[in-house]
Amino acid sequence: QVQLVESGGGLVQAGGSLRLSCAASGRGFSRYAMGWFRQIPGKEREFVATVTWDGSSTYYADSVKGRSTISRDNAKNTVYLQMNSLKPEDTAVYSCAAANRGGIATTQGGYDYWGLGTQVTVSS
Repeated sequence: QVQLVESGGGLVQAGGSLRLSCAASGRGFSRYAMGWFRQIPGKEREFVATVTWDGSSTYYADSVKGRSTISRDNAKNTVYLQMNSLKPEDTAVYSCAAANRGGIATTQGGYDYWGLGTQVTVSS
């Protein structure tokens, strides 16, 4: 069982940056693949980025590729999402998730544990 708590969201102007963090508690964090998803009210939750259990591989949605970096620190049980050149369309609730199987996972169904999310608002 893993509990996930996101932080780092907030209000930022277009072109700005934010660094989201997701702190995990419980056993086995270093075995899980970790991902970030986002959701706008009334829309489906969408994949943003994922990192394998050891940090060796990452994968990004086209919408954030080149502007975002996912990373993890297994010693701190934390995964990060650095977002740069933010756009108003990046406004959403961002949630992190953990996947038991450890490899790349880009769909919601591939994840077993979810945090409650942190709001990111980008003003134009």
